[in-house]
This record gives sequence, structure tokens and C-alpha cells, in this order.
Amino acid sequence: MSSRIGVVIMGAALFLYLAMSVWFAVLFLATGTAVSIGMGVALIVIAPIGAWALVRELMFGFSADRLGRILDGEGGMPQAPAERMPSGRLRVQDADPLIEQHLAAAERDAQDWRARYRLGVVQDAAGHRKDARASIREAIRLARARS
Repeated sequence: MSSRIGVVIMGAALFLYLAMSVWFAVLFLATGTAVSIGMGVALIVIAPIGAWALVRELMFGFSADRLGRILDGEGGMPQAPAERMPSGRLRVQDADPLIEQHLAAAERDAQDWRARYRLGVVQDAAGHRKDARASIREAIRLARARS
């Protein structure tokens, strides 16, 4: 539930940011000097890019959460070893074999979003964030293709 509250706060902050950016852009454009017009145009261009990036991340988060709930409901989430580092991450000696195991499963059935999602979960637990996001993004793409 706290993540949903965070999403609402981020959405409200985005709305406030866009409103303030447009307001400042209008003020800068109304000043009429070359520098202020440039700053006003920059605000008009940069604000929607920031909004697009946030909306894209929110869509990724919602999609990943939906797939995670489906997989968890089916009992298909990967089991983590009992021993972990104090941070909660997998130990290196445990992470590498798990990643290899789930990578092989994902490669065996390249069209199975569940295998790709499991790989992403294990990569994330091992601290490989970039690879985990790529795997989960691929799982989302595969799940959409099957729908």
C-alpha cells in the first residue's frame, strides 16, 4: 500500500511541477529578452520530457507489479536461499548459479514471460539492476504479445 501512496505523491508532484513550469515559462516568455525567451522555451520543452519519463516508469512499475502478482498467485516466484547478506541481497556464491539456472530456463523457452520474469527477480536480488530491468521489460513485452 505504501508504494501506491508513493505513486499518488509522485503524480501530484508531477502535476505541480508541470503547472509551475508552464507558469514560469509564460513569465519568462512575457519578459521578452532573448535569455528569458530561451529559458521559457527550455521549460516548455524539458517539462514534457520529464513527465514522459515519469509516466513511462510508472507504466513499467504497474506492469511489473501485475505480472509479479500473477506469478506469485500461481506459486511460480523463485525461492531465495535462506542465507543472504545483511542487506537482503543474495550472496555472490548463491546468486551466480541461480542466475545461470534461470537464464537457461528463459533461453529454453524464449516466449515464456514467466521464465523471463523469474530471471529478472533473481537478477534484482543479486544486485544486477540493469539486467533485471531488461529481463522484466522483456517479460512485459512477451505477456502483452500473448494477450
